[in-house]
Amino acid sequence: MIRKLQIKFVIINMSIVTIMLCVILGLVYHFTKVNLENESINMMENIARQPFRLQNPNELRGDVRLPYFIIQIGLRGELLATGGGYYDLSDKEFLDHLIKVVIRSPKPFAVIEEYNLRYYRLDTPLSYYFVFSDISSERATLNNMMKTCLIIGILSFFIFLAISIQLSKWAVRPVDLAWKQQRQFVADASHELKTPLTVIITNAELAQSQDYDEESKGRFINSILTMSNQMRSLIEKMLELARADNADLRETFEIVDFSRLISNGILPFEPLFFEKGLALEADIDEGKKLRGEEGQLCRVLDVLLDNAQKYSKAGGRTWVILKRHGRKRCLLSVANEGEAISPEEAENIFKRFYRGDKARSRTGSFGLGLSIAESIVTQHRGKIWVESRDGVNSFYVELPCI
Repeated sequence: MIRKLQIKFVIINMSIVTIMLCVILGLVYHFTKVNLENESINMMENIARQPFRLQNPNELRGDVRLPYFIIQIGLRGELLATGGGYYDLSDKEFLDHLIKVVIRSPKPFAVIEEYNLRYYRLDTPLSYYFVFSDISSERATLNNMMKTCLIIGILSFFIFLAISIQLSKWAVRPVDLAWKQQRQFVADASHELKTPLTVIITNAELAQSQDYDEESKGRFINSILTMSNQMRSLIEKMLELARADNADLRETFEIVDFSRLISNGILPFEPLFFEKGLALEADIDEGKKLRGEEGQLCRVLDVLLDNAQKYSKAGGRTWVILKRHGRKRCLLSVANEGEAISPEEAENIFKRFYRGDKARSRTGSFGLGLSIAESIVTQHRGKIWVESRDGVNSFYVELPCI
């Protein structure tokens, strides 16, 4: 699919580029041709309107750009005079043929293809003046320009083709990444659901067997309930992650007192930490406000505190700190004493279903909490990361504040 998308991108891009090149080069050729024709016609008009210069046929004028000659005929069609220093005008048959062509034509100027001449006719009360201009050099210029345009067009096409191929790789990279993440997500979700389903099916079959007493069947049913609750919890987290990915939270953003939210969010966890023999300390600056969705921001804090109580060492401490970070940013950190997070784990810990350490497997975590938190933080135009040093694992959330 990604390959087809990349090919479509290149085809569409090159179609646009080809049309633009054709239009641009075509317009350049057209305007150059029109300009050369206008210069030639203006030159012949100026020559035809100054018949007295026929007495000096070899004199070059400032507006003369092409070889030319002049024929003057009377009202009865008789040849009166010729002029021009570029042609041998002694061939009467040639001149008569040109005169007939011009007289028969209704146009005041046109091109005689067989001689490669452009003519201009000026009628006066006493005679007619025909100015002929050789357009061989004009056509040679246009032909050379056509070849140049073709060469430029072909070279530009292949240059843009190479650029388009590289751009297509860059453009589809997010789609490719999302596609791979989606496939990985489906594979991981299937794997997570496969184990409890297998346990449920096995225990259901055993519960239906006549070989076990009622007490054993009760244990089988309890196991089914346990696995069913685990599956429900996993599905709920997957739905929550999907909602966090797809929902446009900014439509529901409002001004939130982040300091108060953090202070209130810590309270439900204090009994849990106390029961486990863990210390929970807070250092929260007052008056930190931001634009966001209060429920989703609470979810981020819940995920971080839940991870802290799960992975803290026995009797360890957890610190929740909220401080201003720069001019218009605030930084929330949730740090706990526990087993160090390796650099590899720190790089992958926000990936969905990632459980790199044994502690995560022991706690029954699905590896979705931090992915949900990251998605919510991203929606709030913030960033989240983890650092581990000196036996303390710190999760940081940086958000824009007002």
